[in-house]
Amino acid sequence: MPTPAAPTTPPATPAPRRNYWPYAIIAYFCCAIIFIISYTVFASRQRMDLVRADYYDEEIHFQKQIERVRRTDPVNAELAVNYNPAQGDIRIQLPVAAGPAATGRVLLYRPADARLDEQHALQPGPDGIQIIDARKLQSGLWKVRVEWTRAGQEYYFDRAIRVGANQG
Repeated sequence: MPTPAAPTTPPATPAPRRNYWPYAIIAYFCCAIIFIISYTVFASRQRMDLVRADYYDEEIHFQKQIERVRRTDPVNAELAVNYNPAQGDIRIQLPVAAGPAATGRVLLYRPADARLDEQHALQPGPDGIQIIDARKLQSGLWKVRVEWTRAGQEYYFDRAIRVGANQG
């Protein structure tokens, strides 16, 4: 008679391994959503200025501006705008022919922040020079735009200057 076989124990099954992929995918999408929301909040809080508040109205008058610039071309060599850091002023040189009879305005335009723009009446001396105090202007890039009328003709020019300690 055969001897009874020893009872066999079933082989030990390894514990199932945890699958972390579903957690990783959920974490990835949560991070992506948080990034998108954060960026949207950040972007919505940034100041976005048009070049001018009346940008669209100004565009209509563009042809008139082109005519002013063309009229100014013959005297372009006589025009100058210089910033003097030692004195803290801006010197505007108009043609001597314009002289004190010219009427108009000087716009100090700050491309980075429209709130800093300044407007001054054009008041050149007999030599065609006007000096504007620039000590209160913030450092950085400024555009000096000069519009004047002489003998019923309108003229315009602009120059970029850098105001502040870092001249270069």
